[in-house]
Amino acid sequence: MSLKFANNNSLSAIDTKPSGLTGGALTLLSTITASGSANITFDSNIDSTYKEYQFHFTDVHPASESSDAHLCVNFRDGGSNYDATKTTTYFDATHSEADSSSLAYGTSHDLAQGTGVAKISSDIGADNDQAGSGILQLFDPSSTTFVKHFISRVQIANAGDSSQDTFVAGYANVTAAIDGVQFTLSNSANIDSGTFKMYGVSWCL
Repeated sequence: MSLKFANNNSLSAIDTKPSGLTGGALTLLSTITASGSANITFDSNIDSTYKEYQFHFTDVHPASESSDAHLCVNFRDGGSNYDATKTTTYFDATHSEADSSSLAYGTSHDLAQGTGVAKISSDIGADNDQAGSGILQLFDPSSTTFVKHFISRVQIANAGDSSQDTFVAGYANVTAAIDGVQFTLSNSANIDSGTFKMYGVSWCL
């Protein structure tokens, strides 16, 4: 490995990666394409192999117009149901085609030790050109010591013809391992289309 130093001995360049340094990569584990789906469920390959899992979703579109087609997530903690106890926080930034804007903390979308779904977006529009895309990160789901943290960021074209960027974070307040992740739309809306991918994240160690 060749290192270059300035006169003050500050590091200026590394042109070869040290041997044994690995990680920082995404490994695709599963892809699910929605087609009039009631839910998108990842129920395998979530284990101690990775300390972080990422779920990428693209062009998520509701089957029909709804006043409450929020993208939602829930977690399975070793049983058969997706009902892990969660505490979350939610806020979003909105800017409309008519040039109005807002930044809001969504208290009505927060959970405090709730077992129901966690909303991770606002109302996704069902017009032909409206959809939502984003990423959810789940950290160390196989830990049996700590709560399971997650963070999501979702950008949608909403039913009010606005761009809406939603930030949600929280934790599943269980010591059991999380072994399943399920995405739904609220108000029992079907997911007309969209691509969902699950990645394992190899950290650089």
